[in-house]
Amino acid sequence: MIDWHPNFIDRSPLFFPLSSFKDYFHTLSNWPQLEDLNDLTLCNKKTVLTQSGKSVRFVPQVSGKQSFNQKYEARIYLTGEIQTRPHNWHDLFNALVWQVFPQSKAMLNQIHFHSQQFELSNNIKHRCRLRDTVTLFDESGVIVVSDQQPLLQLLIDFEWKTLFWLHRHAVLQSMRFFIFGHGLYEKALRPYTGMTGKGIILNVDQAFFSLTLSDQLTKLDTMLASLLANTKLASSQLTPVPILGYPGWTEENRNEAYYENTQYFRNRNQKR
Repeated sequence: MIDWHPNFIDRSPLFFPLSSFKDYFHTLSNWPQLEDLNDLTLCNKKTVLTQSGKSVRFVPQVSGKQSFNQKYEARIYLTGEIQTRPHNWHDLFNALVWQVFPQSKAMLNQIHFHSQQFELSNNIKHRCRLRDTVTLFDESGVIVVSDQQPLLQLLIDFEWKTLFWLHRHAVLQSMRFFIFGHGLYEKALRPYTGMTGKGIILNVDQAFFSLTLSDQLTKLDTMLASLLANTKLASSQLTPVPILGYPGWTEENRNEAYYENTQYFRNRNQKR
């Protein structure tokens, strides 16, 4: 377990979607408590509601066997209560992503809830593929945006060196990676070559890059929530994203040779 440090957001560019929380965390000398997270929710300008219309609140985790309505996802959907472990980076990042992408998190929760209901009512013992896919994105998701289709195509085609090195300037100008998955944020505390996210691609116009970060995040949240509501997400729609390939997200990728590591920047035919 990595100790609490209030300036963690400043330590890596991977945390830039969370930058609005920097001042708040600098006021805390120790781990944020549940009341801190709930206060943060109240102070947030965004409304944080479940798809069932319940206000989101962070509550202690309950151990032991629970009824369906008391299980993690069902309890969120039915009551707005998110079970959160103290002194736990994974759960802290989950709480922060709820603040940044409230509509999308609520939509993922609704998909989980209805899928679990279906499994229960039909006596299905295994998780359905849809729930596996949304869990994967919830944990390791990256929102990839660009107004340049050729750049997106290079990413889809696994042309990593061409994308990140030969078109480096264009990537910086016209492409962004926004980490969504709270599990991926936890890994970013100790970034390592090999970190890979599961990307959903959203096409934006050029004007998007002139927006403030807050407005960009709000727009992406609306777009992603709409996609999740209208698309039955499949794992094949999640494209691999080698996070540390993005220019400047690690010192090592300032050298061309970094992109020649085929164990990280794999071609389409290599199996993981």
